[in-house]
Amino acid sequence: MARVKVGNRFIGDGEPVYIIGEIGINHNGSMEIAKKLIDGAVFAGCDAVKFQKRTPELCVPKDQWDIERDTPWGRMTYIDYRHKMEFTAQDYHEIDQYCSAKGIHWFASPWDEGAVDFLEEFSPVVYKLSSASLTDNALLSRIKETGKPIMLSSGMSTMEQVDTALHLTGKENVMLAQSTSTYPCKLEELNLRVITAYKARYPEIPIGYSGHETGLAPTLAAVALGANFVERHITVDRAMWGSDQAASVEIQGMFRLVANIRDIERSLGDGIKKVYDSELPSIKKLRRVKEEVSV
Repeated sequence: MARVKVGNRFIGDGEPVYIIGEIGINHNGSMEIAKKLIDGAVFAGCDAVKFQKRTPELCVPKDQWDIERDTPWGRMTYIDYRHKMEFTAQDYHEIDQYCSAKGIHWFASPWDEGAVDFLEEFSPVVYKLSSASLTDNALLSRIKETGKPIMLSSGMSTMEQVDTALHLTGKENVMLAQSTSTYPCKLEELNLRVITAYKARYPEIPIGYSGHETGLAPTLAAVALGANFVERHITVDRAMWGSDQAASVEIQGMFRLVANIRDIERSLGDGIKKVYDSELPSIKKLRRVKEEVSV
């Protein structure tokens, strides 16, 4: 049975779906917004919130550093903007304490080895590798060195690239998510049946879904197809400034998503056809030809 321990929880077959509210960079550099999103995820019933951590000088190509762009802080160079979006160690200590007090897991997607070193100070329950980093062997190796569980997203990747990444990480303590890296993503390109293909190809690995669509139905379908964990971006307002906001779910929507996922879990059953005690009165009332029923 494919299961991985994450903090005080297990993710995998036979376990409740692990639901992640991806804050990412939707906080726009504001601790106030970050806390609102944490509160929203707790209210919705999420199991975790996730951030992103970059070392700007390593993640932004040097030829883009001095390109100016409009930002929430006015017009500035891209490298200055990227620094504005990064929380400091002090900020993450505050996030760590806040999430602990709220009883929700938090972790982050590191985009470079320095970001892994930074996050190690907080001993996250899991590391999430973004789709953009699936082919970054140096980063994969550094994360593997930590000994923490690894959650891989597989957007913009071929099956061969997924195989290569899993060969590097090994299949123990690893999880894999179907994803398509378009924001927002067209329904025709979500390809949810990859979840089924992954479950057949990697039976020893918990399989999940990281969605960037508008709406909730595809994420619910992913759960029905057997996703062990799901991740959706969370926002206080989809109209806010930021590249990920339009593909995000507002807090009330996240509440509905979590509630519907829990309903689906209860509805799926064990796949063994049976007659329930609650059906016996219906048999007596409605069935013209009756046979002895063993329940």
